[in-house]
Amino acid sequence: MTMVWVLYDISKNKVRSNIARICLDKGLYRVQKSVFLGDLNPNERDSLALECEQLINPEIDSVYVFPMDEDSFKKVKLLGQAFDKKLVSDELLTKFF
Repeated sequence: MTMVWVLYDISKNKVRSNIARICLDKGLYRVQKSVFLGDLNPNERDSLALECEQLINPEIDSVYVFPMDEDSFKKVKLLGQAFDKKLVSDELLTKFF
């Protein structure tokens, strides 16, 4: 499993909602309205990318899927109204989903 960030900028509400649903269905945690984070294996990550690619308009929309190793995630600085890093750890995600 690899920590994955998914960020998107989508113009149509329906497509945006479908992308969010895909992320949630994959077990990702919503960090902000258009930012998700969680652990995915390579097959899940590829599947998520393919599903998103089928929905978006590549001329105007964008979806980013960034893998991140655990050491780098531990170095993330949270400022202001940040998410709870504990919620996206393996142990707690397993309990939620």
